[in-house]
Amino acid sequence: MQLKKRCQPWWLLALFAYASAGCTAAYQGKVNDAEVHLVDYFQRSAGAPALIENMDALGIDHAYVMGLPVIKKWDLSQPKAPRFVYGDDAPVYYYSHTDELIAREVESLPKTQQSRLHPFLSGFNTTDLNAAEYLERELTFRPNFWQGIGEIITRHDHLTALTSGEKPRANHPALNKVYQLAAKHDLPVLLHANITSQRENEPLYLNELKEALQQHPDTRFLWAHAGTTSTLTRHLDMNFLYQTVTSLLSEHDNLYILASWSLIDVVMPQGTLDRRWVSLIEAYPERFMVGSDVVGTFGYQKTALKTWDPVLSALPKHIAQKVAYSNMLAVLPQAGKNVSH
Repeated sequence: MQLKKRCQPWWLLALFAYASAGCTAAYQGKVNDAEVHLVDYFQRSAGAPALIENMDALGIDHAYVMGLPVIKKWDLSQPKAPRFVYGDDAPVYYYSHTDELIAREVESLPKTQQSRLHPFLSGFNTTDLNAAEYLERELTFRPNFWQGIGEIITRHDHLTALTSGEKPRANHPALNKVYQLAAKHDLPVLLHANITSQRENEPLYLNELKEALQQHPDTRFLWAHAGTTSTLTRHLDMNFLYQTVTSLLSEHDNLYILASWSLIDVVMPQGTLDRRWVSLIEAYPERFMVGSDVVGTFGYQKTALKTWDPVLSALPKHIAQKVAYSNMLAVLPQAGKNVSH
């Protein structure tokens, strides 16, 4: 136990190594958070006031906040309530009330604090052809409140397996209607779509994403983790991902990369920065943003964002500032852009 306490996180060791090699100084600027789930998979939350308190402590000005579109069932076959979404084989099911929970949390804050949180709609069945109609009603009920749609969860390995009913995909006809609605209201779409399965070290599902991008050029897509999960990076090296992302960014001006969670395992395999990704960000400086992907509680927010410090430190200062801070604001609808920094 004592050894564990003395060990430094790998991202900190990598940052020290990078600085000692005589490279650019560590990034010292502010970081916004482009992915905060205010609730967990049981729809429980530490609350928006706790998030604001943590943001203040970390110097975070703005965050995208959203619910989770599914809730974990406590199945009769289980003698104890599950404590984690993958704790047993009971299913998850779609839970539209998550959006109301998020709205109540945000609206409970003073107006000055509300302006720092940018709420996204997520509580809908991604295979329901009526999903866009539901979202339209929510947008009408709270005009100028919602600033994005997502996280839309399509292919997501174990989570997909636990989801009851038809399995979602990025180019599902139900989502085509949602993407059209997003373009109509100038809302970015935060999309989780695995690029492959854990058995195939190739972009198995690439065409599903490409079809969505091609058919909806007026919709801004924020691709969560660039199609990775911890399950995928644990089983695959995913060396193909760099070229896949490079090609997608070149071909689709409406694609943005949300650098969060497991993507760091590909960008920094074994803690060593793959410089190709730095060059890619430099080539597309407005198309990357960072997020923590915290779920329900916020103590891990600092560590999750700090994992990207070696990447930010390797970038020119003005590009690092875009990736860390301003890009996530630039893709919001006009109502969300007019915020104090």
